[in-house]
Amino acid sequence: MNVIQTLAISALPIIFAITLHEAAHGYAARHFGDPTAWKLGRITLNPIKHIDPVGTILVPGIILLLSSGGMLFGWAKPVPVDFGRLHNPKRDMLWVAAAGPGANLFMALCWALMLKLTIEAPEHAYTQPLLEMARVGISINGVLMILNLLPLPPLDGGRITVSLLPVRAAYKFAQVEPYGLPIMFLLLFLGVLDTILRPLLGAFFMVMRAIFGF
Repeated sequence: MNVIQTLAISALPIIFAITLHEAAHGYAARHFGDPTAWKLGRITLNPIKHIDPVGTILVPGIILLLSSGGMLFGWAKPVPVDFGRLHNPKRDMLWVAAAGPGANLFMALCWALMLKLTIEAPEHAYTQPLLEMARVGISINGVLMILNLLPLPPLDGGRITVSLLPVRAAYKFAQVEPYGLPIMFLLLFLGVLDTILRPLLGAFFMVMRAIFGF
């Protein structure tokens, strides 16, 4: 496939993987008492509301092309959450944080089902593009789910860890958050992130193949 075909096939699964992840955070926050994202119109399936021109389009597109599809990294506009307004801030933080990776897991399952159905359907003009789109959908959602579950603030896994730790330890651990993104980029460019993610992704894809039989 050429560059334009790669971007066309990858755009939809990438945009929805990143933006619906954020919408899920907002929905969970509203459920547990914080209406901030809802009042700002961020609890929506409309990806335009969540797109960050740099993090959702430019950066993933460049990385996707430079790595020939082997690496992907990006972000959406963060959904604002006022943790102090949650019914039980420390406990409910876990569910608000977990909602994003949970949404990615759901989407990965949906794309896997689409892949399975496309494989089994009679071949037609759109068979190959649908197969490639489904594979990208499974991959990007698997990457975002596992990446965000890493125990490093401000990633969702970091917030889940803060929620589970005793109060004093949680407070100290949360202080890492301002340095979380620089640490992530450092791990990315040193190849450490790939070393961590590769076996986890391999196990994830193995489970998906076992469930759907493709």
